[in-house]
Amino acid sequence: MDSDSEVKAGLQMQSKVTATATSGRDSRDDASLARLGKKPVLKRNFGFLTILGFSCTVLITWEGSLITFLAGLQNGGPSGIIYGFIVVWIGTLSVFITISELASMAPTSGGQYHWVSMLAPAGCRKILGYLTGWLALTGWQALVASGGFVTGTMIQGLILLTHPEYAENMKNWHGTLLFWAVVLFGYTINASIGVLLAKFEGLVLILHILGFFAVIFPLALLSQHNAPADVFNTFLNLGDWQTQGLSFSIGIMGNVFAFLGADGAIHMSEEIRNAALVIPRSLLTGLAINGTLGFAMLIATLFSFSDIDQALAENPQYPFMSIFKHAVGSTAGAAVMASIVVVMSFSATTNCIASTSRLYWAFSRDRALPGWRILKQVSSRTGIPKYSVLVTTFIAILLSLVNFGDSVAFNGVISISIAGLFGSYFIAAALLLYRRTTGAIRIRQDDDVLINTMGSTLTWGPWRIRGWLGIANNLFSCIYLLYIFFFSFWPPIREVTAANFNYAVLVFGSVLLFSLIYYAAWARKIYTGPIVEVSH
Repeated sequence: MDSDSEVKAGLQMQSKVTATATSGRDSRDDASLARLGKKPVLKRNFGFLTILGFSCTVLITWEGSLITFLAGLQNGGPSGIIYGFIVVWIGTLSVFITISELASMAPTSGGQYHWVSMLAPAGCRKILGYLTGWLALTGWQALVASGGFVTGTMIQGLILLTHPEYAENMKNWHGTLLFWAVVLFGYTINASIGVLLAKFEGLVLILHILGFFAVIFPLALLSQHNAPADVFNTFLNLGDWQTQGLSFSIGIMGNVFAFLGADGAIHMSEEIRNAALVIPRSLLTGLAINGTLGFAMLIATLFSFSDIDQALAENPQYPFMSIFKHAVGSTAGAAVMASIVVVMSFSATTNCIASTSRLYWAFSRDRALPGWRILKQVSSRTGIPKYSVLVTTFIAILLSLVNFGDSVAFNGVISISIAGLFGSYFIAAALLLYRRTTGAIRIRQDDDVLINTMGSTLTWGPWRIRGWLGIANNLFSCIYLLYIFFFSFWPPIREVTAANFNYAVLVFGSVLLFSLIYYAAWARKIYTGPIVEVSH
């Protein structure tokens, strides 16, 4: 055999080995999903690196810490932002260690509502799973709307940065139209080339990290620096709350929002290879990366700004853009730096549409939503739940109409993302704590057939924290979740008016009321919890 023939034969052999390995891996993934009672439908396009990129760019913590800079500055001040970030980072890591244990047990796109359905006592598992699904869906839908709103209004902020005269003609509806453009572009990416989404996540992850250095180096090297006491020992209480601790607890919501959406990868579970191990590893790696970058960016920003009143006067919604301008001494340079944040915010919104649509699809698969027969359909061409993507986008646009009247009222939509997601996390985490302390979860056996679904045996996945450390972490995560959930409904200022009222409590109550009415009138007759779709 000549050398060319040998090369061809080697390449063919390598191709066969790779195809066999991929087929075997998909076969194992499909078997794992079948043990949860679910039929494989979606294509498994994500590996560890691509889902890590997805996780990191849903969170965008260093970018988000700049976007929500104002909330912590008003209630907490520079020191409140720093110490609040540390509290939220530790709390979020604890929560997602718990969530990772659940995802390893049952890696399905349903996430929280599936876990609650499998963990809750028999008498209440149906209604608890149903309510948890609505909470998670509400939180994620609000997060899509929040992402579109933030990205659209940041584009307004960029215009204001480069053309200060725009302040005289700046209108809420300008931001709403930009919101629509952002969300519709995100829809186009998900609906038309969603199958290629995984291929771009590695590139977006690189931009996320390189963009960090492109912003922090000019801040650190070109700006005049504040004294350490100005950063680490300066607290503010501009909301006029009774104590600094209360002000700190309200201002901490800005840092919470910067870490919001870490469970996005979980709702992509049925598109991830070896999901039971890859999801926990990607979640915690992503939190470690994002937390480190976010903390460094906050330190650099707080050491770089000289006059916060001037920054607020020049760009009242996104003062970080004005801080950039004065730190580097260049409007053009600040615009480039701020543009990186805008691009990453758009990427996060696009990924939020993907995760939210998968949650719609999974909940509809179990017949819990109006129009479930349509929403559960998957495109034969792209393998994407196309109607769920469409509904996700349409409802976000409906929510944006609030901003035509008052942007403060739209802040209720932003706050509800925290309340909805943290409420769903708490129910799942509390039930896991209950089950693990009563010894109801055993080690998985090779001959297990149907596990970790409604009414079946509970078994641990391949990733968990063992013994008393797991119980202690689980308990701490529950306490942290209750703390954040409670303060997510508070207004930023003590003297409440129609202008500064936190409308999240009304949105939250309305969604729960609608879900209960729909359940009583219709869903209780057809929703039975996660459906076992495969016969064993």
